[in-house]
Amino acid sequence: MDHLYFPAEWERQRCIQLTWPHAGTDWADCLTDITKTFVELSSVITRHEPLLVVTPDPASTHSTLASRLSPEALRRVTFFQCATNDTWARDHGALTLLPVAGSTASPRLLDFRFNGWGEKFPSELDNAINRHLSQSGILGPLDDHDDFVLEGGSVESDGAGTVFTTSMCLLAPHRNDLDREGLERELRRRLHAARVVWLDHGSLIGDDTDGHIDTIVRCAPGDTLLHVCSDDPSDAQHANFQALERQLHELRTLDGRPYRLLPLPMPHAIMEDGERLPATYANFLILNGAVVVPTYDQPDNDALACETIGKAFPDRDVVPLDARTIICQHGSIHCLTMQYY
Repeated sequence: MDHLYFPAEWERQRCIQLTWPHAGTDWADCLTDITKTFVELSSVITRHEPLLVVTPDPASTHSTLASRLSPEALRRVTFFQCATNDTWARDHGALTLLPVAGSTASPRLLDFRFNGWGEKFPSELDNAINRHLSQSGILGPLDDHDDFVLEGGSVESDGAGTVFTTSMCLLAPHRNDLDREGLERELRRRLHAARVVWLDHGSLIGDDTDGHIDTIVRCAPGDTLLHVCSDDPSDAQHANFQALERQLHELRTLDGRPYRLLPLPMPHAIMEDGERLPATYANFLILNGAVVVPTYDQPDNDALACETIGKAFPDRDVVPLDARTIICQHGSIHCLTMQYY
């Protein structure tokens, strides 16, 4: 009997991890702006649960947060000194398995290999963060999965046995030398999943991850799927996201029922140096009692996204947070964070 499962993100969390930006990261040219965003995100997180900050310079980071957070909020922050390549905790953080109800099993932390999204970017320091956190006693023991490349943003769980992923990402080069059948077998075994649902459409222009699931489709309670939708035929992404919507309508739950589908708007194109940035409302962060929604200074779309996500999580506060600086490095709020249970 399987005594462990891959939890949904809306289950009770112990803390959230942020990996702090610094001058040695790709944020160097906009370090002031991204630090402001991290402080704002830290303020929201600490209103709802503890925060773990991984940073090469704890004293400086503590000083930055102390100037903005209340003493009570600051007491909820744990600082951990560690060398880092970048800031995307969702993809280098450990994944958690929890014991099923009535089981005497203990939670397990899975440490997968992070290789910079298919060897696109330096990753050696970030791939070692989990081991350093474990050796310090902050995370506890890790299950070593360094033989398998898997980013947290590439998998989404409903907490009931189904793991969602995308073929675009997991079958991309320089990750694992396995075909779809082999990858599905490994995901089911390592994540204790009953099944894997593969989505084959919906890549955002400008996305460095090859199509992470957390940029296009997210799980919510009550067999609900929030998904990015394109209603503009002139948008270059329109056909791709129409195909994604058709695939979602065909999906069924493990017990054979259609999903409740809630469409999220596609942000109007945000350009930088002639290239489109991968803005998305699907990259929201679930906290104990709140959902933090990325916004892009697009009042109508921002409001509609917050309203829709609020329908999916009626028991949580919806907190908008400006993500325009984050997407300059091709990610958003969920990408920056990892939850522990």
